[in-house]
Amino acid sequence: MSSRCAQVRRVGLFGGTHGNELSGVLLVRHWQQDGAEIQRAGVEVKPFLTNPRAVERCTRYIDCDLNRVFDPESLGRPVVEDIPYEVRRAQEINHIFGPKGSDDAYDLIFDLHNTTSNMGGTIILENSRDDFTIQMVHYIKNALAPEPCPALLIEHPSLKYATTRSVAKHPVGKYQT
Repeated sequence: MSSRCAQVRRVGLFGGTHGNELSGVLLVRHWQQDGAEIQRAGVEVKPFLTNPRAVERCTRYIDCDLNRVFDPESLGRPVVEDIPYEVRRAQEINHIFGPKGSDDAYDLIFDLHNTTSNMGGTIILENSRDDFTIQMVHYIKNALAPEPCPALLIEHPSLKYATTRSVAKHPVGKYQT
């Protein structure tokens, strides 16, 4: 997926994919109250709390990991009374920011996470052929210098990612210890 000529017009900023990871939650709530610092001319930036029930309980998830149910089976599952909360939420997110894999999907989703592993601020990418995200990582690393900001590529040739951010044309994860 090359994006040399792609224009980014719609950006989702996600926090709370895991309800016990509070950095993204706090940032999203801040931006929802005052989005002046994230607004840019010609770009729609939407801060979004992805898993509000898990955030309310300060737990990773309610029924299943939201960051694992953006696969075709879960997204196409019929909505019935006993559908897991996160599967229903994935369908809602896909409706708002997708549909996944379509030209109508948001251009970029930046999903903010926390981790207890000693990795500092790390950017997670899923595709080494996505020129836009590679250039964005280069920009972020230079902007943060001299602070380190490693980039982790989790690309696999036959794996289709089911992460929250995978709805976008350009998915990016940011992890902070």
